[in-house]
Amino acid sequence: MARNKVTVIGAGNVGATTAQRIAEAGLADVVLVDIVDGLPQGKGLDLAEAAPVVGHDARITGTNDYADTAGSDIIVVTSGIPRKPGMSRDELLSTNAGIVSSVVKGSTAVSPDAILIIVTNPLDAMCHVAMQASGFPRERVIGMAGVLDSARFRTFIAMELGVSVEDVHAFVLGGHGDTMVPLSRYSTVAGVPITELLPADRVSALEDRTAKGGAEIVALLKTGSAFYAPAASTFEMVDSILRDRKRILPCAVQLKGEFGVDGLFVGVPVVLGRGGLDRVFEITLTADERVAFDKSAAAVRDLVGHLPS
Repeated sequence: MARNKVTVIGAGNVGATTAQRIAEAGLADVVLVDIVDGLPQGKGLDLAEAAPVVGHDARITGTNDYADTAGSDIIVVTSGIPRKPGMSRDELLSTNAGIVSSVVKGSTAVSPDAILIIVTNPLDAMCHVAMQASGFPRERVIGMAGVLDSARFRTFIAMELGVSVEDVHAFVLGGHGDTMVPLSRYSTVAGVPITELLPADRVSALEDRTAKGGAEIVALLKTGSAFYAPAASTFEMVDSILRDRKRILPCAVQLKGEFGVDGLFVGVPVVLGRGGLDRVFEITLTADERVAFDKSAAAVRDLVGHLPS
C-alpha cells in the first residue's frame, strides 16, 4: 500500500515542526518546500537523520521545486512573513496574500485532488485567498486556528484549576485573533462547564488570555512567534483527515448559511474525515454568543474587503 504524502510549504519553525510530527507519527511521507535554497533540503536531511533514532520509515524530502510535491494528499501552507511585536494581523494582509496565492497555485497544479490546510495569518482571509487561487470546493480548503485557540484555552483552564489537560475540553468559535469567541458554557472539566467551577471574572480573564494567546508569545520571544502548539494543532487536523477519524475540531471553513453566515471563512466546529470537511457541526448560540460571533464574522468580512484584488 502506498504511503500517504503530505506537502508542507514553508520550512520555518511551524512548517518544520509540523513535518517532524507527521513523519515521527509514521502518518505520511513529507515534502518540505521553501523558496530559500538549501533551507528545506537541510531541515529535511536533519529530520531524516533522526528517523533511525526515533524509529520511523517515513521519507522526508526538502525541495524548492513543486514538481517534487506531485500527488500530495494534503498540502499544509505555513509560508508568509510572521507577525512582529506591535504589528497587527491586518498589516500582514497584502504581503501574505501574495505569498499564499503563489504557493497555492504552484502546489495545487501538481496535486489537484489535495486538501489544503492553511496556517498562514491573517488566517481567515488567507483561506479566501487559497480558495480563489486553487478553485477547490469548500470541503478541501480548511484553516487551522480553532484547534490552536482551543488548546490554549484548555491549557489556561487546566492551569487555573490545577487539573489534567486531558480532562479539559474547550470550545472556541469565530475568527482567529482578538474577535474569537471562547464558548465557556460548552467548555468543560470532566463534563462540568467551567462556568459552574469558576467565578465569572476568572472565566472572563481566561477568555481574554486565550484571545491574546499568540500576541503573548510574540511579546515574550521578541524575535518570532509560536510554533510548537500551532504545529501540534496542524498535525491533529492532518491525522483526522488521513486516518478518516471524523474528529470534531474547530476549524475555519467557508460557511454556506450555517450559523447565519454565507460565503465567509469563520472558525466553527467541523467533522474532519478523509475528504476534508465532512460537515459543519452546528450548535445553538445564546444571544450574547450570537452578538460576539457576528462581530467576529464582521471582522473577517472587513479583512476580506481589504484583500488586494
